[in-house]
Amino acid sequence: MKPKILLIEDETDLGNVVRQYLEIMDFEVTWYQSSVKALQHFQADPQLYHILLIDVSIPDMDGFTLAQEVVKINEYVPFLFLTARNERSDRLFGLKIGADDYVTKPFDIDELVLRIRNILKRNQHTPADLSSRNFIERGDVKFYKDSFKLYIGSHKEITLTPREAELLDFLFRNEHRILKREDILKQLWGDNDYFLGRSLDVFVSRLRKHLSKSGMVSIDNVYGVGFIFNVKGKS
Repeated sequence: MKPKILLIEDETDLGNVVRQYLEIMDFEVTWYQSSVKALQHFQADPQLYHILLIDVSIPDMDGFTLAQEVVKINEYVPFLFLTARNERSDRLFGLKIGADDYVTKPFDIDELVLRIRNILKRNQHTPADLSSRNFIERGDVKFYKDSFKLYIGSHKEITLTPREAELLDFLFRNEHRILKREDILKQLWGDNDYFLGRSLDVFVSRLRKHLSKSGMVSIDNVYGVGFIFNVKGKS
């Protein structure tokens, strides 16, 4: 089955090029030039698409707002932003919303395809519920890897983004080891550049905030090196 992509891009020429090339590369693409119409379409069947490509600067509803609405409807669907804006604040805000990637125009269409395939590969095992027993439990923390659900003591359920879940899984697999920032970036996302480094800081900050509710698990800084994932009662 061809992966289904929902493309939201108001530029006619660019939208046509992206759609046609993605279809040549064996994707099934539905293209909207209006965020409002795209959101209405998505609401009708929130499980239909494997990934959304969202332009940030859409006149009737900006891409950030659209993405926030999409997440309310289906928190598991991955999405990336396409934008001519290359400001650091925009990138970080997009990641805070839960974006899997942020592609700046003009972009290489083959690079876009690779980024899409990488995101789909990371998300191909996402289930719709907690029926899987594929979880990690340490003291008062239980992490369901496949469904991105995190439970800490008696606190309410926390839903992680795909990249947060990927990072937390990596940390659990490397308990009590000093982890260099560059090693985390290369092992998880295959690169060590400024953008990914800043993204890692965002993800670590969010996980640390969640885990602050735990009396057993913490992410601690190792000055000038990286992080260490501590679990009390283990050595």
